[in-house]
Amino acid sequence: MQIKEFKSERLREKYYEIEHSSGLRIFVLPKEGYRSTYAIIGTPFGSINTQFELKEGKVTVPDGIAHYLEHKLFESEDGDAFSKYAETGANANAYTSFDKTCYLFNCTEQFSKSLSILLELVTSPYFTKETVAKEQGIIGQEIKMYEDSPEWRVLFNLLGAMYHNHPVRVDIAGSIESIAEITPESLYTCYNSYYNLHNMALSVVGNVDIDEVLEICDKYLKEQENAEVISLFPDEPYEIKESYVEQIFPVAVPIFNFGFKLKGDRLHTEEELANLDVLLFMLASSTSPMYRELMDKELINSTFSYEMFEGGGYSAILFSGESRDPQKVSEIIKAYFDKAKAEGLLETDFIDAKKATYGDALSSLNSVDTVANMLEDFYFSKRKIFDYYDAIGNADISKAQTLLAEIDTENSALSVVKGE
Repeated sequence: MQIKEFKSERLREKYYEIEHSSGLRIFVLPKEGYRSTYAIIGTPFGSINTQFELKEGKVTVPDGIAHYLEHKLFESEDGDAFSKYAETGANANAYTSFDKTCYLFNCTEQFSKSLSILLELVTSPYFTKETVAKEQGIIGQEIKMYEDSPEWRVLFNLLGAMYHNHPVRVDIAGSIESIAEITPESLYTCYNSYYNLHNMALSVVGNVDIDEVLEICDKYLKEQENAEVISLFPDEPYEIKESYVEQIFPVAVPIFNFGFKLKGDRLHTEEELANLDVLLFMLASSTSPMYRELMDKELINSTFSYEMFEGGGYSAILFSGESRDPQKVSEIIKAYFDKAKAEGLLETDFIDAKKATYGDALSSLNSVDTVANMLEDFYFSKRKIFDYYDAIGNADISKAQTLLAEIDTENSALSVVKGE
């Protein structure tokens, strides 16, 4: 077992990274004076990982199986994990995203017992034909609920317009038809491939002691042979599939998602991500001229937001909100980005955006769940959290301008959900 300590003098924070003898990567960031503790364990197995290669060969599994597996792991031969958490008072949950599945809890007492439940949960799969069949009805209802959500539909309509082949365009929960194909055998194949401890990471932040974490891990985790798994993705053209998609829905005000599709051949480095975050704050935050114009013209409201959206084989900048004229909103966004590309970024505005971005990032360090999730996300994306914070502080306008030049505003798509 190897233990490394990482310190940031600038942030006055430190965390430990442990390569546990079982193969699990563990991150512990103690927060002196905090009462709560947040723990999250994850695997890089999300909705997009429907094709992968093992030593035995290539495997293809049904859409939605990662989400299905998340549900099934809460069941065991001796009961449901949620009932066990109820005895410790911990607030537990789990989620499946495009590129990972995570299990988590937050507590103020009985941390050791809650962590034990978490580790038992992810290391004790129990799948039978009966329990798998039972879950199909439950998840089928969840899929129907997503289909009735205008916010969910406007997003996946956009991804379907942007991407030709990449599975990011497929609903995270899959479809009624795809989940019907899931069997105990396919669940065990996915579990044994991605839930191998060598592929997973545990992050614990808050009122915690590293020795306490390692004592529980030593007790519940056994050494495993590394299961080598390679995620496979189909070839994806750089160009969008279609520029506009619309769906009629019972909404009072039209909802839109608009996005610039970027090259998805690799994830951005900490430096690139930091410069992009400063750039987007400068161009699209609530203090930007673009935002003020959109508000003054009553084209958006406070629901407007933006995000950097990327993972294995996909990358985009997304904007969302409500608007009575989504087409005009998309045109104004494109115009501001094109103007910034042509005329260059203003140094004073960039410095202000850098300070604001760094301030927001600093404030996030006060949240145990935010820090733990960042440690988890950054590990799977092969980034370091302190390097990212340093990169924000050292953000460079010329590097941001270079990243801006790579954004093709014509390689964009608009998705709208509106009423009759």
